[in-house]
Amino acid sequence: MADLNPVEEDKNATKAKELEGVKDNMDSKAKGVENTKKDMFKGVGSASNKDMFKGVGSASNKDMFFRADKIDLKNLDIQLEKHLSRVWSRNLEQKPKEEWEIDLSKLDIRTVIARGTYGIVYKGVYDEQDVAVKVLDWGEDGMATQAETAGLRASFQQEVAVWHKLDHPNVTKFIGASMGTSILKIPSNNPSGASLPSRACCVIVEYLPGGTLKHYLIRNRRKKLAFKIVIQLALDLARGLSYLHSKKIVHRDVKTENMLLDAHRNLKIADFGVARVEAQNPKDMTGETGTLGYMAPEVLDGKPYNRRCDVYSFGICLWEIYCCDMPYPNLSFVEVSSAVVRQSLRPEVPRCCPSSLANIMRKCWDGNAEKRPEMDEVVTLLEAIDTSEGGGMIPEDQVNGCFCFAPVRGP
Repeated sequence: MADLNPVEEDKNATKAKELEGVKDNMDSKAKGVENTKKDMFKGVGSASNKDMFKGVGSASNKDMFFRADKIDLKNLDIQLEKHLSRVWSRNLEQKPKEEWEIDLSKLDIRTVIARGTYGIVYKGVYDEQDVAVKVLDWGEDGMATQAETAGLRASFQQEVAVWHKLDHPNVTKFIGASMGTSILKIPSNNPSGASLPSRACCVIVEYLPGGTLKHYLIRNRRKKLAFKIVIQLALDLARGLSYLHSKKIVHRDVKTENMLLDAHRNLKIADFGVARVEAQNPKDMTGETGTLGYMAPEVLDGKPYNRRCDVYSFGICLWEIYCCDMPYPNLSFVEVSSAVVRQSLRPEVPRCCPSSLANIMRKCWDGNAEKRPEMDEVVTLLEAIDTSEGGGMIPEDQVNGCFCFAPVRGP
């Protein structure tokens, strides 16, 4: 071999030092890779591992020689970035994604208030405030089909999307929600005995101690309500619906069971599970949505409808508030549905009912949706009613009780 000149010897020495530095650096990286590769390359497959360390040999062998030009550092960086991205994604999943999502660590669930078809309502405390917690069962534990589960998820998202933007004294205040959480804590000593699905969701709203309007009316079924209270409750409901309609929201399930009362008997609209933003084209809103006795004829008949279906339901609620009774108590669901659409069946207005209130009922439940008033008009009509001289139904247990519903005698 020919002797190298001093310049070439210096170059080779420099290269040798650089290679030695690369070897040390690669040895350090290889040890780090060995410690994390099981997690880093999960699901990557053996082929990419072979390609990445092609010609390198065992990373744990201290005596091995590295060829820096054979290590695919670019591919190594890509895999490392993917691994870190997965870790960061998992961390982000634990943080609120939406403005309405709550910190569940601040939620303390106490007792059961009510049970429904797809969930349970609890009383609890959130951030030192009494709240109602509506926990929905998405049917993920085999109790519902995939289609039903998907429908429940969509209903929940729709309810939250509608509710969290509302702010009105006659609409139950929305506090927050949590979607698909697996860390919701239900007291073990809870008498409900209910089990939660693996990933439950919940809606949290202000707690209203007065219960539902339906239960309040049932409690007063015999003694009835003072006319002043009738108008106050009717106005609360009318103002709440007028506000919703001004926001282009159709509730679609207006009934006394979905109205709540606070400690001072103020009424607030609740349960937006089937509410939706009103479509520009009424034909986009079809289907039997609501509760049968309160549903407008066009809804029962499967025809297109708009916000005036809520006006019809309000008319039925107004009758119920005045009478403290249930509409169509002796008819089956099928009979009610057929009679409302084909025979214009409506609740019988008591003869003792002031004409000013009776006229509002009849206008609201008109069979022609276009003839029904807007809810802001209903508010104006109710505000004009004079309650100073009474006008409510006479309690049934009084000697001169109300005979409004008694059969008419004589010719």
